[in-house]
Amino acid sequence: MKYLIPEVVETDRLILRMFRLDDWKDIHEYYGDSECSRYTTGKPLNENESWQKMAAVLGHWQLRNYGSYALEEKKLKRVIGIAGPDYPSDWPEPEIQWGLAKEFWGKGYASEAVRAIKNMTARHMPEISLISLIHPQNINSSNLAKSVGAIFEKEYFFREATWHIYRHV
Repeated sequence: MKYLIPEVVETDRLILRMFRLDDWKDIHEYYGDSECSRYTTGKPLNENESWQKMAAVLGHWQLRNYGSYALEEKKLKRVIGIAGPDYPSDWPEPEIQWGLAKEFWGKGYASEAVRAIKNMTARHMPEISLISLIHPQNINSSNLAKSVGAIFEKEYFFREATWHIYRHV
């Protein structure tokens, strides 16, 4: 299948690639942690739910011809999180999502991945304007969005709560 974006993107420290079967235990460190999943899934996922979430990310590639990447740390050769263009059926617009296992917070991995994704999507999908839909209490994600050049656009009522839309420019 020919996708709208590359299947692999590299940065200095990361390989952004499609998920593989053996990645699910690594990505479960993110989805299974209550602090990491507070603003995404709303609760920690069990191992089976993490596997299903990873399978859904792969399904997004098939249905939309693009999707989010597993973030493989080059030196460790393990998946530390997820980032990429995403557009679930109930989202207001396509977005850039990101999330890292807690031990990798504060080390610049998420901003490195998001900058690479912004550059890549500008080349391969220039007609798509990307947002990030961020819960107002998620200060870390709001700060990251601003640090990579996203601009607060508006409040948006979504899934029974008010969220913030940041526009990537």
